Amino acid sequence: MTHPVQFRISAFVCLVASSALALAIWVWLPAPVIVSAAAQNAAPSPPAYTPTYTKDGDLIPPTAQYREWVYLTTGLDMSYNPKASSDMSMFDNVFVNPEAYRAFEATGTWPDKTVMLLEGRQAQSKGSINKSGHFQSGGVMGLEIHIKDESRFPGKWAFFDVASETKATLIPATAPCYSCHAEHAAVDTTFVQFYPTLLPIAQKKGTLSASYRKENATEGTQ
Repeated sequence: MTHPVQFRISAFVCLVASSALALAIWVWLPAPVIVSAAAQNAAPSPPAYTPTYTKDGDLIPPTAQYREWVYLTTGLDMSYNPKASSDMSMFDNVFVNPEAYRAFEATGTWPDKTVMLLEGRQAQSKGSINKSGHFQSGGVMGLEIHIKDESRFPGKWAFFDVASETKATLIPATAPCYSCHAEHAAVDTTFVQFYPTLLPIAQKKGTLSASYRKENATEGTQ
């Protein structure tokens, strides 16, 4: 017959052994990975757009993905020509590839392979419950691309007119849009003065162009 003291000692040894085994298993087991609901529901980042050109010099535009890019601003009936007039009211929406936007946030200027896209849509005032003001209506009326490709273009930047979902034709460097951007753009030939989230960054980083600073010196808008 087992002595009571021996029994208690044996039971204690078994308990200690069981506890040690449980501790060893607990230490060995990998920690659980906790994934928040926000991370589970987050939309995947759009794939990076790499500028691709045809043998004729046309650009294959990012028509299938630009709407997932970073939105910069919207203009209504904007024109840089004082004599311009139009019977149609238009909204212009501007988007930029996410990689370039992040670089601008860090440096106050645009990196190589920056792609900006201007989307035109018709403005309407009559529709549904709207009683005043304008809203965007219908499909896309036009697309233009401003791209920075330093190894391809003598002026680093070029403009393209989107003719179809698979073709954007180069606008000649003699077109007035090139000189207009060079003379009046706030940062690196781009109209950052019209991008409210980026202008303060350029001001802080000291990347505003000399021509823009001179042009706005008397207006106090720097």
